[in-house]
Amino acid sequence: MMFAVAMTFIDQTIVSIAAPDIVSELGLSTSGMQWVINAYLLSLAAFFALGGRLADLWGPRRVVVVGTLVFVVSSVLCGCVPAGDHALTWLVVFRATQGLGAALLFPAALAVVVAVFPVERRGRALALFFGLTGALTAVGPLLGGWLTAWTWRSIFWVNVPVAIIALILTALARVSDRRRDESLDIRGALLIVAGMGLSVLGFQQASAWGWDSAATWACIAGGLALLAFFCHYELRATRRHPLINLAVFRDRAFTVDALVLFFAMLAFVPVFFFASVYAQVSLSASPNQAALYLLYFFAGFAIASQWGGRILDKRGARPAMRIGCAVGAVGFALWAGKLTDLSMHDQWPYVALAGAGIGFILAPASTDAVNRAIDASYGEVTGITQTVRNYAASVGLAVFGTMLTHTMTDRVAETLRSRGAPPDAEHSLARDVTQAITGNADSRTPTGGGATETTMREAMPAIRMDFAEANQWVFYGMAVALAVGYFCALRHPGGRAATDEDDTG
Repeated sequence: MMFAVAMTFIDQTIVSIAAPDIVSELGLSTSGMQWVINAYLLSLAAFFALGGRLADLWGPRRVVVVGTLVFVVSSVLCGCVPAGDHALTWLVVFRATQGLGAALLFPAALAVVVAVFPVERRGRALALFFGLTGALTAVGPLLGGWLTAWTWRSIFWVNVPVAIIALILTALARVSDRRRDESLDIRGALLIVAGMGLSVLGFQQASAWGWDSAATWACIAGGLALLAFFCHYELRATRRHPLINLAVFRDRAFTVDALVLFFAMLAFVPVFFFASVYAQVSLSASPNQAALYLLYFFAGFAIASQWGGRILDKRGARPAMRIGCAVGAVGFALWAGKLTDLSMHDQWPYVALAGAGIGFILAPASTDAVNRAIDASYGEVTGITQTVRNYAASVGLAVFGTMLTHTMTDRVAETLRSRGAPPDAEHSLARDVTQAITGNADSRTPTGGGATETTMREAMPAIRMDFAEANQWVFYGMAVALAVGYFCALRHPGGRAATDEDDTG
């Protein structure tokens, strides 16, 4: 089952490292590329609860197989995207169906793990399962850097052999199919999909529509209203089987676990996109060098994950979450302060520290949440925690992307103005530069002998610094998110989950 979910978590971040090459070859905008990444995360979040429920009703083995097939077919189609006007639509659609496949696959795989291990061994098994998935998320950029050196399309095609092996292993494992004779909450599924889609659309498009746009706030408010109505609709269910049993939030520890995961994931998945593009633009790094830059983050993450697992076994999740949020907030803040040094060597200790903070959080918080509500359907429990994780990643990418776009545009406009760019053209030029950033700045330097082209060539070194300064706001925002997570972790009641303490309860 861990092998089966490997490709779904690698795909959360593997596209980030190839983003500049994809943008360059297909002629996408920066905001369009963010949608290619976000479509997967948003679909994963929106359909995760549905995937967990379908595994309850149809049996986990069948849903694992269906999810794997949907995922790998979508991967092949993503890699076959044709150049032209429809490239963005093609990629977004099939990235979304990739997310649907992952949303079916992951909760069903987790159900098998929960069913196979007895209560006294389940905590350790789940810690390994969640720790591996977090590590695979960090491995994505490293694999992406190696594959992109051949062709960026291979980051999608690599899922084919993985899926074939996963299907063979699933057949050999003789996984049993336990099914429930219950109804599917179609209305609840539609509400959560629409609510998440609308709210993230508003956050994502704020960079294009503006924060003062009625459309921006209509999407955000409308999406959040639908999510609130979804919660109300699920809570008042008496004669039917809800998509998610929100009664699990009566456990304060579970609620805190979910909140800490939300604020941690605001930073965790988005950091791979912003750090990889920063490395290629401001540091003039190749995709492989950018992947090595992110290796520092993964090193800190891997070490802290093991340490956090030991803390969880001995003292429960609260100490690990507190340490992780504090370390992560400090790490991201120090990292942000070093971005303008434009030196990969000077940044690595802070990159590793930020990764360590996330490593302390993910497995303990996820495992504690599942253990706290293990008597409920796994679909109800993982449907909440994984929906929270992936929705937070989508919101983080959208909000920080909007922040980066606005800040970058203002700074580039100021740079061009100081170098004598025409006043009536500086803002449009700044928007064009911001949208065109791909990490191939040297090869995209404007040619020609006109005043505008000359100004742009002279301004390119300063523009790279502008991009670094704009990213500082993003990384400081990630530090703030983890600081808020720390204050949430203070509310955790402590102790070990009931399934670890009371095997008879």
